[in-house]
Amino acid sequence: MKSLALLASAFLVLLTGCAGYHIGASVPKRMAGVKTIAVPTFHNDTMVPNLESLAASTVVKQFQEDGTFKVCSADRADAVLEGSITKIRRRGARSVRSDIEKQQEFYLDLTFSYTLTRRSTGEKLDAGILMGETSFFVSGNDVNQDERQAIPLAIEKASERLVNRVTTGW
Repeated sequence: MKSLALLASAFLVLLTGCAGYHIGASVPKRMAGVKTIAVPTFHNDTMVPNLESLAASTVVKQFQEDGTFKVCSADRADAVLEGSITKIRRRGARSVRSDIEKQQEFYLDLTFSYTLTRRSTGEKLDAGILMGETSFFVSGNDVNQDERQAIPLAIEKASERLVNRVTTGW
């Protein structure tokens, strides 16, 4: 009898230990009621052309991979995520051994700013600044061409961080 009572109490402890858990996505409180998000074309505040659509489509792809929110058009969305590419910076990482003034590898930093707004009320749900970075090697004499090939990688890193911040709150 004692073993049955002990077994029953252990079972109750196990059940109450899981009382706070639930199955499915856990979104921040500020995102309560948001099921769909619109991601219009980003603004480009840099001198590098044609990044607006690439940034927006990469963010959309990240939302689709995450699956927490459905991406739809702005007229049907619960929230709208507006973003800007504010800065791209190239820094030397490694110089050529025979010529210290000539760079062999570079770091590329790309900065996003964003605002997430509830469409129905205009309430600002979130805003912030995020960075994406990558490194690239100089393959020939055209550093700008090598940089252009590295930019999508930096955009992807910034997009991952942006979607993570929206879906998890940090």
